[in-house]
Formats: sequence, structure tokens, C-alpha cells
Amino acid sequence: MSTEFDEIASIVLDEFGKLPAKRKPCVRDNGLHEWVPLSGIVAKGPGWIRCVALATGMKCLPASKLPQASGTAIHDWHAEVLAIRAFNYFILEECRRLALGNEADKKSDFIRRRTDVELEGHAHEDPWHGQPFAWREDVSLHMYCSEAPCGDASMELIMAAQDDASPWDLPPPEPLPDNDVQDTGQSNPTGAKKPESLLGRGYFSQLGIVRRKPSRGDAPPSLSKSCSDKLALKQCTSLLSSLSSLFVFPNSAYLTSIILPESQYSSTGCQRCFFQDGRMKPLLPYLHKSKTTEFADNHSAAMSETWKNSGYTFSPFAIETTKLEFDFSKRTATAKAAAEEAQQGVITSGPKIVASNLAVAWTANGLNEGIIGGVLQGRKKLDLKGASAVSRRKTWRLAAQVAEGLAALSGARSDGGEEADLLVKSLLSNQDATYDEIKEYPLLKGRKAVKEEARREALKGWVKNIGDGGFRLSDQ
Repeated sequence: MSTEFDEIASIVLDEFGKLPAKRKPCVRDNGLHEWVPLSGIVAKGPGWIRCVALATGMKCLPASKLPQASGTAIHDWHAEVLAIRAFNYFILEECRRLALGNEADKKSDFIRRRTDVELEGHAHEDPWHGQPFAWREDVSLHMYCSEAPCGDASMELIMAAQDDASPWDLPPPEPLPDNDVQDTGQSNPTGAKKPESLLGRGYFSQLGIVRRKPSRGDAPPSLSKSCSDKLALKQCTSLLSSLSSLFVFPNSAYLTSIILPESQYSSTGCQRCFFQDGRMKPLLPYLHKSKTTEFADNHSAAMSETWKNSGYTFSPFAIETTKLEFDFSKRTATAKAAAEEAQQGVITSGPKIVASNLAVAWTANGLNEGIIGGVLQGRKKLDLKGASAVSRRKTWRLAAQVAEGLAALSGARSDGGEEADLLVKSLLSNQDATYDEIKEYPLLKGRKAVKEEARREALKGWVKNIGDGGFRLSDQ
């Protein structure tokens, strides 16, 4: 019997099926069957449901390559992360359409203009929350993932797949590189030890901790956090990126559910990783619609006001399952390869499968890209023309265009929104500012405080992935 969660999964799978063959894994000339994870974000409104963004991918940029990325190369293109980046492209394009379009284009099923009452006086408040738009309260957001998110939520699945699930001996603490920044936001003092954070799937007996990509021990190291950790943080910061949150008030832009194939769901792992009775328990005072009014100290009470006034909350999503399988999942590729070998009478040590190098980013409002190595398929990594629409550089440029359009229309407003629009424009159009400087701007103070609190209290051991924030919008 089909469920609403099967429906969500089916919508993502059907949308991927419409993509051209060049966007999909293939069977290589040597007979290897490619597989890749798929993630999609679905919006469900009154009487309608639609996939708004999807992505495939399973790789990330090594830490050593970040200084050369220049905002062009994507750091992490695992499907879940890339789908969220594509969703933010979708959001910004909706904002741009509403800001620049004619009257017929100034309606959206997804976002709405905030009212005069919502905006009045907010341009001067601290933390700032004068965003012109909000995600519609009657439109829920859901994510389908064809594989379990890498990191803590999938550790039981990893252990179950081992021939020997005995715990590994833990490595000694490693000193942080001088340019690494811990979850306090401060540079690492000389000799400081790295918080408990482990690489990929290794040391799988250690549970409830922040893990880094990639999962393979023989791959170049990165400081990109696992998809489990990034999704856990999104329960606090919403699906909006820092730049999108300058235009859209975040209070309704949270995931309601994540849908996984039944074989990729570990109740124990997901409970520990994502929910309020697991590692996220310290964030209970910020629980969505919580009636908690007492806090441990004045700092907690003040922090709660920061979350609330900025539009943030701790909003745990539900984890649901589906019987549907993706045509290019690891399990499907394994079954197809095994069937092919059996038909040919070939006996090997295991089915011939391989991870695809190709990633895809797609949205319902026009994005359709193939990505290899973090840049557009067929482009060189250091070529600015190789920047994906969801890269840091292109996202900043799109956000600046939205800000310019809103500022041009703001003269007719009298609700305090005019000044807010001009503030955002002056920030995003600053040709002399670096990307890092933009993200430290006071307009993002509330979001930054929420991230730091979540990392400090629940996602301990989170080390910032820095080294690609020195580029400017004016760089050619």
C-alpha cells in the first residue's frame, strides 16, 4: 500500500527520470555499473506537491585544494548537501522573480511578502530580522535520500556490514592546523588538541560524534562535515543559507521529514544523531513551539531571545521510510551487475560496480547542471567560467542581483522595509568586501549565534572548513 512518504520519494525519482542520459550514471565500457546517491527536496502545499530541487553526488574537495577554489569550486557535493544548495538557488531565483518581474510574475506558491506589521521597525533591531520575504507557512518541506546520510546516522548500518565489528583502537588527538577554527569561532591556539572528530567511517564504535568526509580512508582528507552532521545543524538554522536568509525569514523554512529507503534506515542511529533525546538534547530550550520559559542562567534566556527574534528554532524533522528504490542506488547497481554476470556465466569475487564521478544539480525553476570535481562538467577547476550556479561565487552574484532589484522597488514602501532593502544591497554589492567579510556582517549576527550555540552544545568537535573566503565579487 502506497503512503504519503512513497509519494514524496516517487516525485523525486520521477523528476530525476526526466533528466537526459548525460546526467545519469552509466555502464562503463569495461562493464562496471555506476551508482550514485540521490537527494531531492519536495514542497507540499494545499492540494499540491512538487519537487523543487534535487541533486546527485558523493564527493568533496580536499582541504588542501580550498585555497585555490576562489569561490568557484563547490566544497562538498554529496547529494544531500548539493540538493540544499540547489534549493537555495531555487529560493533566490523566486526572490529575484518577485523583485524584478511584472505584476503577473509577482506571485509565488512558495514564498510571500512579509506584512507591514512583521517588518515595522526591524531594520534597527538587534539581531536584525528585516527580511522582505517568508516561506509560506502552509507549505511543508520534505527531503528524500536514496542512501543513508554519511556520518553518525548510518554507523549502525556500517557496523552491520563489517566482517568484524570489533571496536578499533582510537588514534591519539591531533593538533589542529593553525588556520583551523573550532566551534567557538576563534582561531586555534598553538598546541590545542582537536576536539573529538573522526574521519569518515573509521572507528565506528564511537557514536554521537561529529565526523568528517570522505568516508574512504585512502582519500585525501577534508574538513567537510558528514551529511548527518550538516542535516542535524539544519534543524537549527533552517534550510536557508546565510545569503538566502538575508531575504527570507527562516521560521517556516525547516524540513518536516526525511524519507529513506527501508534498508537505509537505522532507528537507533537516527534517534541518536538527530533527535532531542540524542545528542541534540542540549538544544531543548529552543524546541519549536516549546512552552519552556525557564533557563539555566541569564545567558540561556538571552540566547533564547536571539533564536526567537531571528526566526530560528530547534525543529527536529521526522525520519520516515519508503519501499521504493532509486534505479542507480548502490543496491540496484549491485543487483543489475550480479544479474548480468549470472546471465553471462561469469564468476567474480563481487559484482562489478563503481561510484560515479558525475554530480547533478537541478531545480524546478531552470537549473540543470552536470558537475565533476566541484565545477561544471567539461571546465577546468580554476576557470571562473567553471563555477556552478550553486557555487559560492555565483550564489553571491545572484543574491546581489536580488538585493539590487528589491532596493529599486523600495521607494514605494513605508514599513521600514525600504531601509532593510538598502542595507542588504549595500552589503551584497560591496565590491571591496571578501566573502568571509560578508558572512561576518551584523545582519547575519542572529544566524551566526544560532550556529555557534548548536555547535558548542550539541555538535561538539565541529571544525570550520576555511580557506576559500578571500575572493571578492569583483574578481575576474
